[in-house]
Amino acid sequence: MRKVDLCLSSEGAEVILATSSDEKHPPENIIDGNPETFWTTTGMFPQEFIVCFHRLVKIERLVIRSYFVRTMKIEKSTAKEPVDFEQWIERDLVHTEGQLQKEEIMARDDQATYLRFIITSAFDHIAAVYSISAEGVAVSDLS
Repeated sequence: MRKVDLCLSSEGAEVILATSSDEKHPPENIIDGNPETFWTTTGMFPQEFIVCFHRLVKIERLVIRSYFVRTMKIEKSTAKEPVDFEQWIERDLVHTEGQLQKEEIMARDDQATYLRFIITSAFDHIAAVYSISAEGVAVSDLS
């Protein structure tokens, strides 16, 4: 099996929920593969988005590119629907004035059909997520 970026829309990933949306910076930008586009929060925290893989995947490494995110929680689910999420990862990110944050997480081959990303706090009134990359392989289709 070849490793791919499972969080790309071209690989079948989809953002199925986001708690805020700006027409110029929609949540789909997180998974479009374009390093210049991003999703922006529009105010209060927490803010969240859910990525659906439409199949069971095994994730080896996550890379989050963001701006002004202070604390992010990541939950995962292996259910056929976006339910039964369990706490997976929580990170305090470093403030990087004038440049993007890049958080790399080794994931120990964890499996998921959905990932929920929750931004619990930010360094400013808004935050942005440029991309989520999940290196890994598809395990099985949902049936």
